[in-house]
Amino acid sequence: MNTSTNVRNGSEALYSIAKIGFIAAIAIWISGQISANAAAASPLEPPAHGSIPVAFVISEGAVVIDFCGPWEVFRDVMVPGRDDHPFRLYTVSDKTTPIQAGGGMKIVPDYTFANAPAPKVIVIPAQSEPSKAMLEWIRQSSKNTDITMSVCTGAFVLAKTGLLSGKSATTFHGAFKAFAVEFPEIELKRGARFVENGHLATAGGLSSGIDLALRVVERYFGREVAQKTAYNMEYQGQGWMNPDSNQVYATAAISTRDHPLCPVCGMDVDPKSAPKSVFKGETYYFCSYDDKKTFDLAPDKFVAAEKK
Repeated sequence: MNTSTNVRNGSEALYSIAKIGFIAAIAIWISGQISANAAAASPLEPPAHGSIPVAFVISEGAVVIDFCGPWEVFRDVMVPGRDDHPFRLYTVSDKTTPIQAGGGMKIVPDYTFANAPAPKVIVIPAQSEPSKAMLEWIRQSSKNTDITMSVCTGAFVLAKTGLLSGKSATTFHGAFKAFAVEFPEIELKRGARFVENGHLATAGGLSSGIDLALRVVERYFGREVAQKTAYNMEYQGQGWMNPDSNQVYATAAISTRDHPLCPVCGMDVDPKSAPKSVFKGETYYFCSYDDKKTFDLAPDKFVAAEKK
């Protein structure tokens, strides 16, 4: 055998070894991804007897679809072989006096944080600034929950408990910048319908809470029960089976002089009537005075976030 043949055979052997090594590396990576996903969203074990207590944490300004969407999902679940409802639903707040939710709806909470039953599922919708009692109750109760989930900007409430620190999360697309600025220690997942981290989960805006609730149903009782629940609700969304299905919100629109956007929420603004601030010679317009106030507290951070 001549030298060129030896070289060729040696090269082929090295190529085969490299190919095998590459395939093995890919297999290990895929295995790791599957293991990570399984750890983040493992099946949940329903109790052998009785129902699963679900606490809806609400306060002034609670966004109706954020909590009523998941409420309807859990209420409509039917499990073959059971005559009772598998979920027991109740509301919790600082007081049991009526609160005014979004749009003026008045709700009388069932319990206060001092006397609420221990939950296995907590649902946190978008709402007003949380009280210390609310944050502490969520923090302590979550030690024993199967799932503590936020919907929309309820992620801000959950983040303020410290439970999301070092983890990933999502929120309403119009709050991406504000969330990233306020909680740099949390990895923000843009374009996610929902994000699961073991017993913690966050949903995107508004209707995303329905999908995350269906996902929770699936983790407790399997996909068939979740699909039947969605069918009975005449809910045709498929997002609960694909956590990355919010990709339309993954890329933020770009603000220009001709078409300015609020640097806090990314919404369209009218320069003729919108509140404005000047920072380093640039004028920024806002869709509300609340967003202007938020920007003015940390303009450099919002400008930096806008350039990413």
